[in-house]
Amino acid sequence: MNFWQWAGSYWWLVFPLSGVVGGWIGGVAKYNEKRRQDKIEMLRLKSAGKAAAVEQKQTRDSQIDRALAAHDEVNRRWFDYEIDIATLIDFPMMIDMREPLTVDFHRAKRVADSLRPTSREELHDPAVFTEYRDAVRDYEVAFDIAEREAKRRRRTGFSDSERESLERARKLVSIAADSAATPAERQAAYRKARSELDGLIVLPDAAMAEIERRIAGAIESGIPTAGSQAPSAGSVALGRNGATDLKSPNPESAPKEP
Repeated sequence: MNFWQWAGSYWWLVFPLSGVVGGWIGGVAKYNEKRRQDKIEMLRLKSAGKAAAVEQKQTRDSQIDRALAAHDEVNRRWFDYEIDIATLIDFPMMIDMREPLTVDFHRAKRVADSLRPTSREELHDPAVFTEYRDAVRDYEVAFDIAEREAKRRRRTGFSDSERESLERARKLVSIAADSAATPAERQAAYRKARSELDGLIVLPDAAMAEIERRIAGAIESGIPTAGSQAPSAGSVALGRNGATDLKSPNPESAPKEP
């Protein structure tokens, strides 16, 4: 019996076998579709994870930028006081370390400055960033409180005679910072201002260094006026107490008249 004879005798097997084959094909199709859906879901989850990671990094970068900018802004506000003697004379509480609010501000500044990393990448560590951000906030708040109180008080903590000394010192500082004044006038005004402030307020080193730098530059590059001779470059010396002193020329080294 050949195949065709056998198939003709058992043709009825086509029906159950077609059901089996059809079911198998359908199962394979469903399996393939499930695998395709699983791959799509996996790709979607991976894409969502990458997007979330990018968004999280952008958020953290934005937070880091804000913290650094806030720190820089408070430092800038303090620097405006630190290098301006006239402003410090108007608001002396900003450098009066007997005042608790002033102490709190300077302490908060030291903490924030010490926690600021040399590389911003260090701030991607959540613990490091949180500690630094909180320190900057404390610094900002402490400075705001101290500044408001200093502007409210101004010079009220001084006696009438002390306020007069402060006012004279402020005018003298204006002369010392005036580029229109002669170098000799500027230095004399600065010395007198230091004398008026002695025992009243202690100026920051940065404030003294700034005005001494400007006076020294004026002395070294000054143009001689009528009846006077501009000091030569190198004739300026900074004393140990931070004051600028003019050295008189050595008589022995001065050229002798013929």
